[in-house]
Amino acid sequence: MSQLKSYYEETVVPSLMKTFAYKNVMQVPKLEKVVLNMGLGEAIHNIKIMDSAVEEIKIISGQKPVIRRAKKSIAAFKLREGMPVGCMVTLRKNRMYDFLNRLMNIALPRVRDFKGVSGKAFDGHGNYSLGINEQIIFPEIEYDKIDKIKGLNITIVTSAKTDAEGKELLKQMGMPFRN
Repeated sequence: MSQLKSYYEETVVPSLMKTFAYKNVMQVPKLEKVVLNMGLGEAIHNIKIMDSAVEEIKIISGQKPVIRRAKKSIAAFKLREGMPVGCMVTLRKNRMYDFLNRLMNIALPRVRDFKGVSGKAFDGHGNYSLGINEQIIFPEIEYDKIDKIKGLNITIVTSAKTDAEGKELLKQMGMPFRN
């Protein structure tokens, strides 16, 4: 069992039950999945970018990503239906906890001038989205082998009903919020 998962079960669950006055353990919000997404508009002109992005997400997440393809053609962007435009991976269970542990304790503190992540990026249903500008904050990525700095979107899906519950869950698990 992951270190973060045992911390959640032993410390966070009782604390959230007390904070929100839940009567049943099953009411306590929990992490359901983490989705990593890398959108690559430049892949239209240079297909090699897609290969490096797939490799980087695979190294970061420990799981092979799915290549996302364009749903419709857009002439202004020189985009045809079916062309690869990004890659994504969905992490669940132990891989999800391991990734979040590395994200919160190793990767985010490596960001230049890091003051914490915004507490306003919730979607109204307790899910949190976070954009990272550089994939090189992850220690698994070798700086010398990077051809282009690419961004990464991370969505943390929780079973929380409200943003307040979701924020409190992530805060207690160690997410470094600004305010």
